[in-house]
Amino acid sequence: MTTTANVTNHEIAQRGEALYQTLRERLATQENIGRLVVLDVDSGDYEIAEEGLVAGKRLLERHPNAAMLCLRIGYDAVYALGGSSLTRMKQ
Repeated sequence: MTTTANVTNHEIAQRGEALYQTLRERLATQENIGRLVVLDVDSGDYEIAEEGLVAGKRLLERHPNAAMLCLRIGYDAVYALGGSSLTRMKQ
């Protein structure tokens, strides 16, 4: 198992995106769309919350050295500027 110090940001992004794809069906419920998921790319564990910091803190309590990625469930980006829709889900 690796630690945050041994993993590049690019690697965290790649591994996190791949992990999200494996969890997508389970996470992308109507109740969770728009909420944030913070993934630990090493353990595969995750937390969901309205705010990324809340989810991240809960995840760090269980995995203090977690290599984490935060994604907005059902969207292409966590935050957007302007009025664009960044949804991943088909409406």
